[in-house]
Amino acid sequence: MKIAIVGLGAIGGVFAGWLGRLGPEVTLSALARGATLAAVRTRGLVLESAEGRETVALRASDDPAALGVQDLVVLAVKGPALAAAAPAVAALCGPHTRVLSAMNGVPWWFFDGLDGLDGPLHGARLDAVDPGGGVAALLPPARTVGCVVHLSAATPEPGVVRHVNGRGLIVGNAVGAPDDALGRIAALLERAGFDVTRSDRVQRDVWFKLWGNMTMNPISALTGATVDRVLDDPLVRGLASAVMLEAQAIGAAIGLPIGQTPEQRHEVTRRLGAFRTSMQHDLEAGRPLELDALVGAVREIGLRLGQPTPNLDALFGLTRLMARQRGLYPADAAAAGGSGPATARS
Repeated sequence: MKIAIVGLGAIGGVFAGWLGRLGPEVTLSALARGATLAAVRTRGLVLESAEGRETVALRASDDPAALGVQDLVVLAVKGPALAAAAPAVAALCGPHTRVLSAMNGVPWWFFDGLDGLDGPLHGARLDAVDPGGGVAALLPPARTVGCVVHLSAATPEPGVVRHVNGRGLIVGNAVGAPDDALGRIAALLERAGFDVTRSDRVQRDVWFKLWGNMTMNPISALTGATVDRVLDDPLVRGLASAVMLEAQAIGAAIGLPIGQTPEQRHEVTRRLGAFRTSMQHDLEAGRPLELDALVGAVREIGLRLGQPTPNLDALFGLTRLMARQRGLYPADAAAAGGSGPATARS
């Protein structure tokens, strides 16, 4: 199988490192640029883990034409980079290529395969994640495999990826029931070392993960606190719960109910200890914040449904302003749900 990784950061690096262990079973390549491309071309991708340090050989280029058509493209960029990456991903695709979307937050394909959803959001494109529908036009949801990632990793330097913990992936077709192609991809990922769960409605799994990290990410970025300290402060914990209740009501309205209370979810998160979120790492590194897919998209869904989200609005507004002050979020007020009601598009 010919596989290309687009986004050779922490998560994409783990995909590349573990798939590279399969040897002749795969022909592995990566679309990269800048210091990461230079490092991988010079020494290969370095993967660090509890088992030690290893080097994975793969073909790397900043030109998709040089890599050619792939059987599988793993898309592991952050939300702010999606629009720029989509044309390159499309250039790697042939008639039978599948795109594995290993990204946080609400994806561009979210409402395409959400069966049973009627009303203003059926087949909708969210301005927060795909303004104008340009990504969906380049990367049709029907060829996309949704992937919810449950692992943590870091990139201590370009071309070096450190696996911290976790091996979990949940995969499912963005549109339609599981098929043979999904089965082959899941089996390949299992052989590479991932713990793979096959989902018949991956939107449900996307929403459940989002329900937790849509609060911890921005609150930790605003405060600089690790997640344990966020949850140990009763006032901040209460704010997180209030936002989650608003998101829970939105989920129920779109057919994705959550059978947990915010407090039950907090207890699970608190047991993970003192960790820093990905949004904190991005803030400290001066990278654009992944705010739209994690928070802005949920706010936009609420606007389209006519459901008020005052606590979510406050959290989004404060984090957006902080990010704009640091040049890490666009100045355009129309971005990420804007300042007023949005118009549904199909």
